[in-house]
Amino acid sequence: QVQLVETGRGLVLAGGSLNLSCKASGVTIRKYNMGWFREAPGKGREFVGATNGLNDFRWYGDSVKGRATISRDDAANTLYLQMNNMQFDDTAAYYCALADYGGSYEIDRIGGYTYWGLGTQVTVSS
Repeated sequence: QVQLVETGRGLVLAGGSLNLSCKASGVTIRKYNMGWFREAPGKGREFVGATNGLNDFRWYGDSVKGRATISRDDAANTLYLQMNNMQFDDTAAYYCALADYGGSYEIDRIGGYTYWGLGTQVTVSS
């Protein structure tokens, strides 16, 4: 059974940094796309970023571009998200996702992913 578990500090100061991890079990993530999405209250699920399982090319959503860095450690079966200069608008539940293929097709779309973590709440405070 595939499981994705997100971990990281839930409370971040405005202007500070966010560091999240996503540990996969029940599957080897090598060659599969992995991504981060987020969902703020009253809004739809938004693409944050993703890494192509075939070549590790990375995509980022417009709202986080320049502030976010995604990385993966296939040996550790883990995906990471690091974001700088956190803003109040970054407050959301952050979700890790795993596709069952690698490549650029729908890498920034919810429909491109088969498995999802339960999410971890991140709140940006002053």
